[in-house]
Amino acid sequence: MPPAELSQLVLSARHLAELRALLDRHVPDAVVWAFGSRVTGGAHEGSDLDLALRNAQDSNQPVAGLADLREALQSSSLPMLVEAHDASELPLAFRAAIERRHLVIREPQRHDPADAECRRPCGTHES
Repeated sequence: MPPAELSQLVLSARHLAELRALLDRHVPDAVVWAFGSRVTGGAHEGSDLDLALRNAQDSNQPVAGLADLREALQSSSLPMLVEAHDASELPLAFRAAIERRHLVIREPQRHDPADAECRRPCGTHES
């Protein structure tokens, strides 16, 4: 089954923008998918938001910055619990289920080493 359309995500545009800003800040190199009830349509106001994060360079490696992201999510003004999971640590069967039904929240940012705003260490930029 192909990924669902982002418009199907049970999340306001304002909260999606705040979530994406946190993702950009803390896990710029991660592919981020939403899954669970906020994707499948079974969500209610108090439902959590489930995210699976993948290292874009090597999906078997952990996602850098995930601990900082989790802390930032707890401190954010998002009105729901956001569960951020490192896909490399999930059981294969669970990963397969997420792959069948998910929404792409964001793809990794492309970094330009000449960009003064880029704060990544040298040697970690894409060519």
